[in-house]
Amino acid sequence: MSGASAEKRGYVLNMGPQHPSTHGVLRMEVHTDGEIVTRAIPDIGYLHRCKEKIGESETYFKFTPYTDRLDYLASMNQNHGYCVAVERLAGIEVPERAEYIRVIVAELNRIASHLVSFGTYGLDLGAFTPFLYAFREREKILDIFEQMCGARLTYAYIYIGGVMRDITPKQLGMIQEFVDYIEPKLDEYDRLLSYNQIFIKRTANVGVLSPELAIKYGVTGPVLRASGVDWDLRRDDPYSIYDRFDWKPVVGRGDVGSVGDSWDRYMVRLREIRESVKIIRQAIAQVPIGPYQAKVPPRLKPKYNEVYCRTESARGELGFYLVADGDVHPWRCKVRAPSFSNLSVIGELAPGLMIADLVAVLGSIDVVMGDVDR
Repeated sequence: MSGASAEKRGYVLNMGPQHPSTHGVLRMEVHTDGEIVTRAIPDIGYLHRCKEKIGESETYFKFTPYTDRLDYLASMNQNHGYCVAVERLAGIEVPERAEYIRVIVAELNRIASHLVSFGTYGLDLGAFTPFLYAFREREKILDIFEQMCGARLTYAYIYIGGVMRDITPKQLGMIQEFVDYIEPKLDEYDRLLSYNQIFIKRTANVGVLSPELAIKYGVTGPVLRASGVDWDLRRDDPYSIYDRFDWKPVVGRGDVGSVGDSWDRYMVRLREIRESVKIIRQAIAQVPIGPYQAKVPPRLKPKYNEVYCRTESARGELGFYLVADGDVHPWRCKVRAPSFSNLSVIGELAPGLMIADLVAVLGSIDVVMGDVDR
């Protein structure tokens, strides 16, 4: 068949921006040859909110709640990354107690985010029950956060210099109860979905991402580790007090398929929940007595300085580049969002997949569009 005839046979499918399997307002321009994908182009721009410009217009303190709206499924991690950047910029020392509280809530939010990933991924592939289980468990975390700061999705709890409010013995008890509750549930999830033969057929050896390609595209977080790259900023470029805890980053092993396939990307997140539980247990046992907030001037004006601070959010390397010029707001605020780089690799993985498998690959990357389109 001639090239012109082959081109004529192709079909362009617009998946999104309100398609139920696109994880937010993402449009995918999918070129197909029958059921086979020949090209996939992510088209973003439906959720652009000028975050960086707002960060340069608002004061350092007032921008903190805006960071919640980046990756809104892991808002504590976004608060944490921004506040660490400002503190390094201004030379603010955070009290020990606040550091422990920060780690506890950041890891709880990582678990909550991975639970959403687990539940919605099953839903993408036709398994409805995991979605209900995941949200049942996530509700317990949201109840804890509601007790701590009054909010259930966007928190602004981690604050420049510490945290908004101190943690109480009752809240620590709720957290202890939750980590005791969630560990046995992970074995249940494995029986329910992870090792379900239909699920394995849909995800094993599908969308294999090589370590070289992942690094080339700047992929980070669970997607990078699923490709066999042992890299986690909590260990390899420590911030806060993560270097005080005994835990291990989870990497893909190719247990049922190939290293770096969709199943590995799914499984890394489930196994990371176990590691987050380890960190939380140790942090609860070590929380010291003391202040939960440093003394910070109400009108923070760092002298001319610049800093790039990167932290490990639920989806990978979250970076804030801030330039101070002595004013109450930064001269430059640049956000390095992990979902943006992770989504970019979809164009390399798509050719040769079936349309249904493209949905499986996209779900395994687990993007949040607020993080992609800032």
